[in-house]
Amino acid sequence: MASHKILVIDDSKVIRMRVQDMLPTGNFDILEAKDGVQGLQLIRDEMPTLIMLDFLLPKMNGWDVFQNIQADPSLAAIPLVVMSGRKEEVTEKLPEPFEYFEFIEKPFEKEELMEAIKAAMMKARNRPHVSAAPTNPNAGAGAGAEEVAALNARVATLEKEVATLKKQLAQVVGFIKQKLA
Repeated sequence: MASHKILVIDDSKVIRMRVQDMLPTGNFDILEAKDGVQGLQLIRDEMPTLIMLDFLLPKMNGWDVFQNIQADPSLAAIPLVVMSGRKEEVTEKLPEPFEYFEFIEKPFEKEELMEAIKAAMMKARNRPHVSAAPTNPNAGAGAGAEEVAALNARVATLEKEVATLKKQLAQVVGFIKQKLA
């Protein structure tokens, strides 16, 4: 029995087999789902180590599966790679930068897949721990207020960092365009 499980949710058997062929042999099982409903059920039943999710799926699309994953703290901690041949469909629902998952555009090569998996694992590792909300809204009100204040401070810091990175990226792009001209 393998210690790690990788779940590939894609309606294309070709993609599921291609991903399986690209993954290095090791101590893990590859689980497959051909639609969002089956995929979400396998996520809940098997608790995979990594989820590879197509965004355009029958029965339940990838967006709905993603929302279900994010709504459950135990599932939201699982590294996630979203796959799609149409990135604009993903960015329409989830604008970049993708903070808690990695995106890979189909078709992809083995090296791109490996990099996406590594990035997804890093993002999952760096994700703040999410806990379930208390059932009693008055329970832990003081702790909740402290958490909100801490999160607001963190958001403000991250927004500043993002603004700085955007400015730096614009400068790098401008420099590259200048050198190519």
